Amino acid sequence: MSTPVVVPQACALPNSPLSKEQAGIDACVHCGFCLQSCPTYLTLEDENDSPRGRIVLMRAMLEGRLEPTSDTVETHIAQCLGCRACETVCPSGVPYGHMLEATRATLAEHRPIPGVARLILSVFERPVMLKLFLLGGRITRALGIANLLSGLPGRLGFAMSMLASTKRGPTKRSTPTPTAGKRGSVAVLTGCVMEGLFAETNRATERVLLTNDYALQPAPDQRCCGALHAHAGDEHAAKRLAKANIEAFEASNADFICTNAAGCGAMMKDYGHLLRHDPEWKDRAAAVSAKVRDVSELLSAAGPKRGGAVRMKVAYDAPCHLLHAQRVANPPLDVLRAIPELELVPLAESDVCCGSAGIYNLVEPETSDIVLKRKLDNIGNSNAEAIATGNPGCLMQIGAGLLRRGSPMSAIHPVELLDQSYANDRS
Repeated sequence: MSTPVVVPQACALPNSPLSKEQAGIDACVHCGFCLQSCPTYLTLEDENDSPRGRIVLMRAMLEGRLEPTSDTVETHIAQCLGCRACETVCPSGVPYGHMLEATRATLAEHRPIPGVARLILSVFERPVMLKLFLLGGRITRALGIANLLSGLPGRLGFAMSMLASTKRGPTKRSTPTPTAGKRGSVAVLTGCVMEGLFAETNRATERVLLTNDYALQPAPDQRCCGALHAHAGDEHAAKRLAKANIEAFEASNADFICTNAAGCGAMMKDYGHLLRHDPEWKDRAAAVSAKVRDVSELLSAAGPKRGGAVRMKVAYDAPCHLLHAQRVANPPLDVLRAIPELELVPLAESDVCCGSAGIYNLVEPETSDIVLKRKLDNIGNSNAEAIATGNPGCLMQIGAGLLRRGSPMSAIHPVELLDQSYANDRS
């Protein structure tokens, strides 16, 4: 008998961002290992809201069985958190995060990005607008308005809770004397939300790097990393921002590029993939991506140095884009374990998304709230005094949830605790 000839299915969306991820779609064998790792599948109990279900929708669009204007596609793709936990458990190595971003970029070619998301992305792409927006946030926080309005229902109340949770007490810590930088030179991505609302965390990052024998290099003219834009499907804006940052960090000539925001770090490590089809930029992008390190990776490589005692029970919640996208698991724990007398207590489902996911908590608030409730219940059961996590979105999401529950716990970046340890050692 003759072997039947299999004729490849013609692509219904040629040259679309999604069509360039065909190999990833073909790699999925629909084994189902991803199901129990997916927060939206566990929350919504719908196969279409699982990674393999969404991959079926992606394939259906490429084969012309579903239109990119379909409400079914829009609903289930929009409801994905993009946490990439499915990648960690996938035996076939399916690059789901890249496929999701390509799908959203393809959908954006056929229907507009939702209004709230468009407004936020527009602000983050424009430096002057962004500075004014974050200045307004700091003023609202300083005047106590954010805390006053945090009890309101809906998006506004939760947004105010997130803003109120970013408040940090004043610190009077001297910057360590720069050393020879034997571990190399570092240019720090100051970030948008990090510098705008968590400036003290950025200063703590610089202090702990200096204490651990890294030399700091300036990188002026850096911009938003583009993560929010890539996640939402605004691929063109993500590429513009990536190119601006590539130029800025090339000029720094630093050995490493340090990020203290998991989402930003994952994005910058992906610049090589984002610009892989651009002959002028692909090699430059890959070279910059290769230098990017989370601050915990740099500190773990240095030890880190031990400081003074911090007597506190702390639970660690792993940011999705640090654990699942960057595959950085142990370095943040190394940082916390280096702090004398800090008790690291276990947190159930510490590898599961908190529901922040960039601007997901603002555009899909109902699902985000359900995912956050599960996280807060686990945090409450940990008996910790503080939750350590290395991403501004997670800090704000968890911080807002704790505030609205009236919990005395706080959400804090691991470098803040290490910085406190060094301050205690000097006092």
